[in-house]
Parts: sequence; C-alpha cells; structure tokens
Amino acid sequence: MSDNNSNQLMTGMEVWGGNNPVNDSVAMAGLDAWVYCQPYRGAEGGGDVYYVSSCATGRITRLLVADVAGHGLEVSDTAAQLRALMRRYVNFLDQTQFVQSLNQKFIALSHGGRFATAIVSTFFGPTGHLTLCNAGHPPPLIYRARQRRWEFIQPHNQDDINFPWGIVDGCDYAQFDIQLAVDDLVLCYTDSLTEARMPNGELLGMDRLLALLTEVDVSNPQTLIANLLTTISKSGNTLTDDATVLLFRPNGRAKQAPFAARLQGLSKLVKALISSLHPSGPKMPWPDLNLANIGGAIIPRLNKAWSAQKKKRHPAT
Repeated sequence: MSDNNSNQLMTGMEVWGGNNPVNDSVAMAGLDAWVYCQPYRGAEGGGDVYYVSSCATGRITRLLVADVAGHGLEVSDTAAQLRALMRRYVNFLDQTQFVQSLNQKFIALSHGGRFATAIVSTFFGPTGHLTLCNAGHPPPLIYRARQRRWEFIQPHNQDDINFPWGIVDGCDYAQFDIQLAVDDLVLCYTDSLTEARMPNGELLGMDRLLALLTEVDVSNPQTLIANLLTTISKSGNTLTDDATVLLFRPNGRAKQAPFAARLQGLSKLVKALISSLHPSGPKMPWPDLNLANIGGAIIPRLNKAWSAQKKKRHPAT
C-alpha cells in the first residue's frame, strides 16, 4: 500500500490494512477513520500492523492496531495471517473468539520470539457501543466532544491488564465497553509516540503525550494526526521506531449500511461460502450464531437489547 491521502469507502465483508506506509481515511456506515503508518527510516514494511473491517450488514466495524516484534518479511507474513483472521471473524458481533485466536496465532509463532501488543476494538453502529481489548499496548485516548476533553481509556478494573499476545497460552483476555457519542474521537497509537526521545534521551511519556494532544485542534479530524506529529516534533522529541496512529469517530450519518451496500455484502458472503467449499479455499467467515447477531440484522430492536445486556455486564465509562 503506498503512502497517500485519499478516502476509502468500505462496504460489507471488507478488510483493509496491512503493515505498509499509509496516510489514508476510511469511511463506513456510522464511522469515519483515519490511519497513518510510517515504518522506521522509510522501510517498505514495518512491525506495526493496522486493520479495519466491516461486516456483511454494515453494523460491526472492527479496528486493530498492533506492534509486532520484528521487521521485514517476517512481520509482513504475520500481517497477512492477521488479515485472514480479521476476515474469518468479520461477521462476529462479539470479538472474544477473535482475540483468543490472535493469542493462539502468536503462541504458535513464539518459537521465533514473535509476540505483539495490540488494541482491538469493535464498534457496534446501531447503538454506538465500543468494545475494547488491550493486550499490553499503550492505552488509547478519547476526546469527549460534549466535555471538550481528552483522557486515557483504561479498563474499569486495573486487574484486567492483559499480557501481549504470544506470552501466555490459554489466556482469557479481559475486555470492556464504552459508549461513544457522535463526534467523540478515539486515538490509538503505537509506543513510538510515548517513546519519542528528547536530545538528552528523555522519553515523551504518556502524560506529556496527553498534554501535547490538548494543544491540537480537534475541529478537523482529517488533519489531527499530522498536527499531533508536528507538535511532538516541535517539542523536541524524535520518533525512533515505526509510527502508527489510528483515529476514528462516530459520524451519526447512518446506523447501518445502505440497502445496496448490504446487498453487496450478502453477495460477498455467498461468494465466500462457495470458495470455502474448495478443499484449499479460505475458511468461511460465518457470523456468531445467536439471536442478537442474526436477528439484529433484521429486527433493529434486538440490537438495542443486546447492547443493554452488555451494559449490565460491563458498565460503560
């Protein structure tokens, strides 16, 4: 993927991303996202991986930012495997199995010293719920448009801090939910930002990153990432690793994809089913077979009922 500044319009059953340089925006039903990735010293591919996917009905958007140990072809191969997992679980409403499968993938690669920190999030368009799993990664930041304030997104229970993928086999990864409002902003990033160095070797750190972010104009999200990186540079800090930043916001324009886009997603689902029948074909991206996911695609009130149940189990911040 080349470094550019365009706009990707995602329809159902799509997975977009990789580990190559990019400066792009992605539009989905109910959500806009901006992604910047620059491998260290201008390499063609780095250790940072970014993915965005949209389900066949346009209700489920999944976003991933990971920092994979290693560089070059090894990481590119890992990125391709992560894409396959994103596709396999693209129609899953609950991201639990996806997160556990990611850990198992890195356990299998652990003989080569491969592990990864990551943020996995699932945005449910009909209700604005965001589910997050932090696997040893720097905490995301959220800008609450109503309060006009940035803050870190931390688990409700500090005991729910997760190991990076590939460290502990059979680990149950804790997740938590937050409620997003239209024009709230969520910023995910790799540790190159917090580990940006001053000439004296001092690291930027989380608190100073937050302080610098409060100086950046939020009125135009399209320029926010570039302005943040410029602010970090002007403060005297230099990035010394791959840098990836993912910014997204609920746009309020649609709670689900238009009928034509959903029809296209259904067509892709049928094609995926046919492909999976071949012995060497990819695994079928089935949805999780429950009433909330299957029924919610047809009866909108089931979407709200599902979110209400999640809110009781994991109160939103």
